[in-house]
Amino acid sequence: MRLPTPRGPVTAAIFERLTRPPHAFDPPSLGVEDDEDLQLALFVCYEVHYQGFEEVDDAWEWEPSLLEVRRTLERWFEEGLARAVPPQKNVEPERLCRALTELVAATEGPPLAAFLERRADPEQFREFVVHRSIYHLKEADPHTWAVPRLRGRAKAALVEIQADEYGGGRRERMHSELFRATMRGLGLDDSYGAYLDRVPAVTLATVNLMSLFGLHRRRRGALLGHLAVLETTSSLPNLKYGRGLRRLGGDATACRFYDEHVLADAVHEQIAVHDMCGGLAAAEPALTGDILYGAACALALDALFAGYVLDRWTGGSTSLREPSLVAGGP
Repeated sequence: MRLPTPRGPVTAAIFERLTRPPHAFDPPSLGVEDDEDLQLALFVCYEVHYQGFEEVDDAWEWEPSLLEVRRTLERWFEEGLARAVPPQKNVEPERLCRALTELVAATEGPPLAAFLERRADPEQFREFVVHRSIYHLKEADPHTWAVPRLRGRAKAALVEIQADEYGGGRRERMHSELFRATMRGLGLDDSYGAYLDRVPAVTLATVNLMSLFGLHRRRRGALLGHLAVLETTSSLPNLKYGRGLRRLGGDATACRFYDEHVLADAVHEQIAVHDMCGGLAAAEPALTGDILYGAACALALDALFAGYVLDRWTGGSTSLREPSLVAGGP
C-alpha cells in the first residue's frame, strides 16, 4: 500500500515527513479543523504498526517524533469519544455479562443491513464492501494486540476466537481471504488498502477505534468489549448481507464471507461475552466499566457509520468520497 492523498494540512505535513528517512522533527500544529484530515492522519500513524507503506521506512514505527504526533491525535480522538459516549460505571464481575447483553439490546442503529438485503442496487452494495474493506482485509489483527496482555480464561477465549478468524491455520479460510473473494466477485480491487483514498472519515474512525484500544494496554478492557459487540451483533446482519448479495446475483464464493460469519459469530458470541469478557471481569474487576465503554463506543460508531451511508443513499448520492467509483462491476 502507498500513502494516500493528503486531506488537509495535518496529513500533508505528516506524509511529507514519512517519505524521508526517519528523523526527529517538531510536531506540526494539530488544530481540530477537519475530521477527514485528522482521521486519515491517525489511520496512517496506526498503519505503520500493521502492514506499513511502500514509501515509508519501517524504522518510523517507533520514532519518538511520530509517536508524539500520534499521541496528540489520539488525545483529540478520545476527547471526541468521551463527548459522544457516556462513561460506563464498574459493575460487579458476575453482572458484567448481563450488562453487556443489555447494552447491546438497548441500542438500535439505522437499518443498514435491511437496506442491503432488500433495496440496495449493485453499486450501493459494492460501495458497502469498499467501506468494510478497510477493516475486513485486516480482520482480527487489531484485537490480536490483546493476546499478550491477558492471562487465564480471558486469554484462552480470545485465542479461540482469533484462531477461527485466521482460518484455523488454513490461509484460504482466513476471514480476510474470504472477504477478498467477495471483493473479486463484485469486480473490486482486493489488494490491501486499495480504497483508502475513497472512504470518508466516519469509516476510518471505526477502524481507528480498534487500533486505539488495541495499541494501548490500558485500554485492553475496552478492546475486549469492542470485540464482544462485533461478535454479538454480527450473525443477523451477515445473514441479511448474504441474502442481499444473492438477490443481486452473487455466487456461493462471493457470499461465503457472510455465510461464515452467520455460523461462526453465533458461537463466538457466547465465548466473547461469557469466557473472554467474563473472564477478564473476574480477574480484573476494576476493568468492567472499560469493557462496557468499549462496547458502547463500538455501538455508537457503527450507528454513526450506518446513518451516514443510508443518508447519502436515500438522498441519491454516493457514500464514498468519489462518485461512480465502483460502477460497472458484475
